[in-house]
Amino acid sequence: MAGHNKWSKVKHTKGPADAKRGRIFSKLSKEITLAARSGGNPDMNARLRSAILAAKAQNMPNDTIERALKKGTGELGGAAMEEIVYEGYAPGGVAMLVEVATDNRNRSSQDMRTLFSKNNGTFADAGSVAYLFQRRGEIRLDKGSLTEDQATELALECGADDVVAEDEDWVLYTAMDQLFPVAAALKERQATAKSQQLIYLPSTTITIDDPTIAAQLVKLYDILDDYDDTQNVFANFELTDAAAAALS
Repeated sequence: MAGHNKWSKVKHTKGPADAKRGRIFSKLSKEITLAARSGGNPDMNARLRSAILAAKAQNMPNDTIERALKKGTGELGGAAMEEIVYEGYAPGGVAMLVEVATDNRNRSSQDMRTLFSKNNGTFADAGSVAYLFQRRGEIRLDKGSLTEDQATELALECGADDVVAEDEDWVLYTAMDQLFPVAAALKERQATAKSQQLIYLPSTTITIDDPTIAAQLVKLYDILDDYDDTQNVFANFELTDAAAAALS
């Protein structure tokens, strides 16, 4: 997502809290359900295979994975799930995209509108900010003993477009339709991905140095991310050292 470097370090501190509240399991279950709509065989469905691997990496119980899969294939009843991307503006003129998985479009739309308006943001019409992002594949590898040259060579050999360093990871970017082929090529070379997913990568970013704006921005991000139907939040900002330090 946007706001790598300083923002990523702040964002990653949310992980354990989210896990305790069951948010990670909820998101992963919905991703499995959505992916399974295209077929319930992981060997034939790259998105489903990726979703199941991500769930197992978080130690999700097998029966929970199986239940989510059956919901997607229609073996278990329940309201139909759909994917929607909502758009909006955050403090500082930052653009935001919120990926939602919902069984009630009207409810989610109204909730998103309310969350933006009550937290210094502006809910926007479809297409208002989406043009500021590119749909890309993102694969994360543990840095481990890989040097920058080795990571770059591996990325090129496997068909990735770019590789950047972020905290403890090497982050590889791919064309949207090359995410799963690149991940498969990495696996053949014994380079197991920590995660692989389609993301919205900002074409340009806004640097936030005002601590007050940064606090409002991160608050809105967290509230949107914690919404029950949210799968991912993407935004086109970065924080300066000073702004990140003020948050922590």
